[in-house]
Amino acid sequence: MTLLPITLFGDKILRKKTSKVTEVDNKTIELIRDMFATMRNAKGIGLAASQVGVDKQIFVIDVSGVEGYEEIKPMTIINPKIINKSEKTNKIEEGCLSIPDIRAEIERPAEVTLIYQDVDLKEHTVKVSEVLARVVQHEYDHLQGILFIDYLSGEEKKELKKDLENIKKRKMEVDYPVSEAAH
Repeated sequence: MTLLPITLFGDKILRKKTSKVTEVDNKTIELIRDMFATMRNAKGIGLAASQVGVDKQIFVIDVSGVEGYEEIKPMTIINPKIINKSEKTNKIEEGCLSIPDIRAEIERPAEVTLIYQDVDLKEHTVKVSEVLARVVQHEYDHLQGILFIDYLSGEEKKELKKDLENIKKRKMEVDYPVSEAAH
């Protein structure tokens, strides 16, 4: 397995709507394995393909390290569609491997229903809540070119401007491989 460099704020692919997966070949399986290894190495609980520079509608999740979610098996989500969001919302602090050292309270629906395909391109429908719903929405947003900081107010974004510029210029330290500075 290979640790892939994680794309950082400022990389164009993070703002791109990703492409649908039409076949899962050995290269795709290898990508998924590498994404799991990369996510775990970076101590993340979710990772989208665009975060490793790949234009595909794939994300991986492993919340088994989160208290109360130890029984939840790692998931590979391909071509997802959120088909329902609860009226009830919750506000939880979020972070992102592509935006290191920045965390913010983000309000999102507490429950979502997701249709997705697995590695055999078999369709599944699942209703998730709490932490799992949060991670699913965060990673789903990545596939749409949306970052969690997009939910912040203008004032909150202004406060982060300097930190975001430093991330763009790679003037921050992380203990995982990252993409080269965007030009």
